Order: sequence, then structure tokens, then C-alpha cells
Amino acid sequence: MDHKVTLTIDGRTATVKPDATILQAAQQVGVYLPTLCADDNLQPFGACRLCLVEVEGDRRPMLPSCSTPVADGMVVRTSSPLIDKVRRNTVELLLSDHPEDCLTCPQNNRCELQKVAAYVGVRQMRFRGEKRSYAIDNSNPFFVRDLGHCILCGKCVRVCDEIQGRDAIHYAYRGFATKIAAVMDRPLADSNCELCGQCVAACPVGALYPKTSLQYGLPTGETKTICPYCGVGCGLILETRDNRIIGVRGDYDNPVNRGRTCVKGRFGYEFVNHPERLTKPLIRKEGAFVASDWDEALHLVATKIAEIKKEKGGDAIAILASAKCPNEENFLIQKLARQALGTNNVDHCARL
Repeated sequence: MDHKVTLTIDGRTATVKPDATILQAAQQVGVYLPTLCADDNLQPFGACRLCLVEVEGDRRPMLPSCSTPVADGMVVRTSSPLIDKVRRNTVELLLSDHPEDCLTCPQNNRCELQKVAAYVGVRQMRFRGEKRSYAIDNSNPFFVRDLGHCILCGKCVRVCDEIQGRDAIHYAYRGFATKIAAVMDRPLADSNCELCGQCVAACPVGALYPKTSLQYGLPTGETKTICPYCGVGCGLILETRDNRIIGVRGDYDNPVNRGRTCVKGRFGYEFVNHPERLTKPLIRKEGAFVASDWDEALHLVATKIAEIKKEKGGDAIAILASAKCPNEENFLIQKLARQALGTNNVDHCARL
């Protein structure tokens, strides 16, 4: 039996694995702790200092719950006059140089900073600091980078390094001038960024957002599916509204990709609702393509192939397999070609 650790959080008993953090234990028993940098899929970072807690008997006044491991018998308080004051001051300082455009921001109602500010009770701006001003990076066709909204939580840097393995962006400069930048502070389109969009999915504010966010509002539904672009079988979560896909993110529960996406899987979905998309097979009749059904189309193809083989032999037939099929299906395609059709003319297009 696996060893478990039992602790108390705000009077609630939590039983967790010994390698869990206080934040994870709190989430397990339904205790909310505000955080802007923590992510279950990333290593603890402790940048935002909002998930502070008090641990009974610890000489330190407060501890970051996201990076503090649990201990047997630990008694944790997630709220106190001191904790509430520190959290409120932290959020106020974050907002002191943050744009005041919540209603028009593409991440409105999806912004974690907005949620945390409401939770800690920030109702007015006490601090008025210098505002950072950056040109919006609109260099790539898929998403926008607006560093004026960045809170330097580091989630984009960490997801690029720890999950995607690209390490295309990092912290640059120092002090108030600190920002997230690509190598030589180039636009993302001119860097080694793969434009996979993992940073976009991780960003808790409006510093990174898909360009489709400027066209559509919030999604009304989500559907888990498999990416159609290759045979790997990556899991995706489709964000939908009015029977239209308006966003895609990786499925961390899928054992194949564990949340990872490529640029095609995340952003190449507009063909689904494209007005020129073919939704029925077309058959040429009297020089024009006519919509048909699959039974008629497959019967026609089978008949034509049989006629060609009978008249000219199997070598007159070639089979082109697809990179969108898994290996098992491509194996069956070549078996069909060699054994049923009698041809070795088998090719494969992997140029997706």
C-alpha cells in the first residue's frame, strides 16, 4: 500500500501522496488558493507569492503553498489578516503598471488576474506606477503577444522549456525593464519559436491570446477529440460556440501527447467550418462534379479499379497512403495494394 500523508487545511482533513504540495492538497479538499504562476503540469516556481499560507509551529510567518511539500500532521491556514493583507498588496502592485482595459481585453472573463483581484478584494487602484509600454508582436499568423499585459509569472517560459522542449523564450533584462523575450529580443516569427501555442494556453492574462479571440467571444462548450493531422493520435480539447470551433488546446489527460501540441494541431482547425469544405463525395457526371453518397462513390471506385486491373494488370494501379493514418492503417493499405490489387506501386505522402 502506498504511503499517504494526512494534514489539516482550514479544518478540513486531506490525505495525499507524500510528494504533494500544500497547494495540491488544498485543491483536493476544495480549498481555493489564489495563484498566477502555479500549474499542475509544471514544476513549482513560486513567482507570484499569492498562494501564501501559515503552517502551525513553523518559525516562518508564511510559506508559498505551491512549492512547500506536505508533512504528516501539518496544520495549515490559508487565510489570516496578515495573509490577506500581503495578497492584496501583491495584487495591487501587479495592477499598478497593468493596463486598465478589462472590458475590451480579449481575455476578459478568462483572466486569472481578474479573478484573483476579485477574490482578494481589490476595488480601487491605490498605487499609480510607471506603465511599461511595448509594441504588440503581431508577427505570426496565429496569436498576438502583448507584453504590456504581462505579469512575469513565467508560465510561458516554463511550458516552452518543460513541456514543449523548445526553450524559445526566457526572461530578459533586469529590474523594471524585465520582460519575456526570444533570442536577441526578436519577434516570435523571426525566432526559433515553433508557434505551437503552448505558451498561449498557459498565459493567465492577456499577454498572449489567439487571433481568433478578436473574432469570437467565450466558448460555450468543450469536446475531447483526436488531432486529424497525422497518425500520432494527439489528444485535443475543442472549444466551441454556435457549432463552430473557436479554440483548441492540448489534452493533458491523453497519454500520447500529455498536453503537447504542434502548430497544426492547435491552430489548423479553420478548415472544419470553411465554406468551401467538401462534406460529400463528388462524382463526375457529364463533365461536371455532382454530390453523391459514400456507397455510390466507393462502388464507383471499386468498379473502376477492378476494370483497370482486368484490362491492364496490377502495375497500372498505384496506391498513395496518407500520413494522417496510423501505422496500422498504412500497413493494411500496402497489404491491399500488394495482395488484393497485385501492385507494388505504393507511396506515402508525409509532407503535412
